[in-house]
Amino acid sequence: MTTTPTDDAASSSPGTSTPDGAEQGSTEQGTAEQDTAAELADAMTRAIKRIRRLTSERLEPYGITPGQGRALRTLAHAPGCELPDRAMRLSDLADRLHIAPRSATTVVDALEEAGLVERSPDPADRRAVRILLTEAGRSAVERIGQVRYEVSQEYFGAVSPADQDALLRALRSAEAAYAATTAAPRRTAPPGAAR
Repeated sequence: MTTTPTDDAASSSPGTSTPDGAEQGSTEQGTAEQDTAAELADAMTRAIKRIRRLTSERLEPYGITPGQGRALRTLAHAPGCELPDRAMRLSDLADRLHIAPRSATTVVDALEEAGLVERSPDPADRRAVRILLTEAGRSAVERIGQVRYEVSQEYFGAVSPADQDALLRALRSAEAAYAATTAAPRRTAPPGAAR
């Protein structure tokens, strides 16, 4: 029988000795935790790819890509999204989508061409542009919401609500911890400090 590293770690108890007399416990536990984290990352990658493919297929008849759908949802959830002086700026949209401003411009160009958004000059800054959802854009957001619901039910339907809640909490916790560590300013050690 072939065993995986996770099987090996589960079958040995902490502190047992290997044939050469070395202690196994903490090393195997660390390896099992690393294997679980890596397996979780792989499972998430597969899930994201499948969900994205399903979403893309369902949005295709509407002429909307998943990336455009994300932009429309982001615009729709911005406070005052229908008011020209409060609508989201193009640069803010890029920040929220975690994409380069040039990429945001490409997305907005396609949405504008489809009649889903319109650009409006920012009354407070003539160099800036604000993005307004059109009536067709608001209808598209409703269709996107329906597609997202259908795809999520199809993918996660067999998972119990309790497990879905636990997974969502775990992912939110991991994201918050990651965001906190990456957003923290990097400190350099003072000269002569021990490393």
